Amino acid sequence: MADASGIREHMEIIGADGVHVGTVDQVEGDRIKLTKKDNTQSHEGHHHYISLGLVAEVEGDRVRLSATGANAAELFEEEEDRSSPD
Repeated sequence: MADASGIREHMEIIGADGVHVGTVDQVEGDRIKLTKKDNTQSHEGHHHYISLGLVAEVEGDRVRLSATGANAAELFEEEEDRSSPD
């Protein structure tokens, strides 16, 4: 895992193959919260997260992952629904 301290808001996240995966909203704990604007129609209205463990390096204004774009999308974590009763 690369040093996450260089990850900033609005950085582009790309897969190991150079494919756009998302845009950084912020870092929360051990994962990156992606902006909602990158979500597909079937996933509109909530955030996705990706593990910091997938970050290969931070280069300029980009976060490069160790997984390809398609593989990274399969590893997205969903935002928890906090409105449901416990």
